[in-house]
Amino acid sequence: MRTLSQALAEATAALSDAAVASPANDARLIAAHLLGVDTMQLFLRGGDPVPGGFAEMVARRVRREPLQHILGVAPFGPLDLVVGPGVFIPRPETEVLADWAVHGLADIARPQVVDLCTGSGALAAYVATERPDARVAAVEKQPSALDYARRNLPQWVELVAGDVTDPAILPQWQGKCDLVVSNPPYVPETPELDPEVYQDPPEAVFAGASGMDVIVAMTETISRLLAAGGRFGVEHDDATSAEVQEVFADHGAFGDIAVLHDLTGRARFVTGSKL
Repeated sequence: MRTLSQALAEATAALSDAAVASPANDARLIAAHLLGVDTMQLFLRGGDPVPGGFAEMVARRVRREPLQHILGVAPFGPLDLVVGPGVFIPRPETEVLADWAVHGLADIARPQVVDLCTGSGALAAYVATERPDARVAAVEKQPSALDYARRNLPQWVELVAGDVTDPAILPQWQGKCDLVVSNPPYVPETPELDPEVYQDPPEAVFAGASGMDVIVAMTETISRLLAAGGRFGVEHDDATSAEVQEVFADHGAFGDIAVLHDLTGRARFVTGSKL
């Protein structure tokens, strides 16, 4: 009988040959998903039979299909978000922005929060889960992403189909928000990224040659939504921190503009407040 340990070793080798960044981890996550256990429990089950579907899922990953599409979920902090083709897969670094947002709301009773370019609903769901007393709205224009957001967001979150570059979006929220967060499209158009990136919807990833198109266009939206003293946090490409800071500084409506780093120390977010 071929054991789970043997299958994991073979899968790790195949994934490594396919240049998957974390072959052993991906193999374990597939096995754990099929068995319905935590990956740590796999060490106790090495002699077990190989679960059905394991070879097929590994083969999909060898073809560089995103692991999250194969499993159907993406972890995001305490959440498991439903994902698949047609929606941007939330990345671990965005959890830094989500955590910053929740901590920034600690002293605000019943805060009002907007998530622009919500995609799967990751930031809005995180805030709403940690602060169920908050009034939260999430804006997304892509129909396929909206379908996933509806599945991931708590029922009390207001999901809005709209364009974040339209300053008139959410008219009833304008001037009332304590916090605006966004993980917008920000990657400069390039053919040199990992294959998995190109399986995200391009409109959720790329934002012109500089990667700045959406951020520049939605700055006025953020200004209109925030109350005086309200704060914002925006994720950006790791090469455009200075440009993003400059956009918000030049707008004239913002102060306290600062850099927030991800867990690897890269400048990945710009934060600030409405004057």
